[in-house]
Amino acid sequence: MPVTIVIGAGPGIGRSVARRFEREGFETGLISRTGPYQADVADERSLRTALDAAVADLGRPEVVVYNAAVIRPDTPGELTVDEHLDRWRVNVLGAYVAAAHLAPAMAARGHGTFLVTGGMPEPKAGYSSLSLGKAGVRTLVALFAEQHPELHCISNSAVPRLPSPARSPRVPRSIRTTSPSTTGGCTTSRARNGRWKRSTTGAPHDQPQPCVKQPAR
Repeated sequence: MPVTIVIGAGPGIGRSVARRFEREGFETGLISRTGPYQADVADERSLRTALDAAVADLGRPEVVVYNAAVIRPDTPGELTVDEHLDRWRVNVLGAYVAAAHLAPAMAARGHGTFLVTGGMPEPKAGYSSLSLGKAGVRTLVALFAEQHPELHCISNSAVPRLPSPARSPRVPRSIRTTSPSTTGGCTTSRARNGRWKRSTTGAPHDQPQPCVKQPAR
């Protein structure tokens, strides 16, 4: 049975994603402060310990979902540097630790998916620390995609339709991130009114999202 590890498995998106994977035949490992595998994602040792425990019990994951974030309103200049760093540890560095800990073994196997969920495709002044975090985690995903081309590395503003466990999990075409050119912005899809729409980000206000390399067919 294929395995999904969901990090940040709270009562909202995290649990919903886990239930959807379970309906598709995946065994899920839930990592949260109060979940079956408990961890503080801002604490590297705590997160790595929980990841090791999940892998030991369930096996190597086919899919890793990072859903942890600090979602609190704050305007530019409102927070201290230490407050920004505390939120950055959850919004970005937790995803970095998870990818660094699991991606090499997944890539060595030749397939797998690393998905960062989110709901902020563009920055908003009322949520400055979260805007910075989402920009940082999109770049993080692009870097790991370049480092491990065998994997599907995705940062998206909505949860995608999930693949069948009968074959190696693949990213649905409707939400794959592609690069039309070496200089253009990335084309992504966003969920609006319950339906997928194609949209292309571009400067100056809505900065291009990092391009994720697509696997060879």
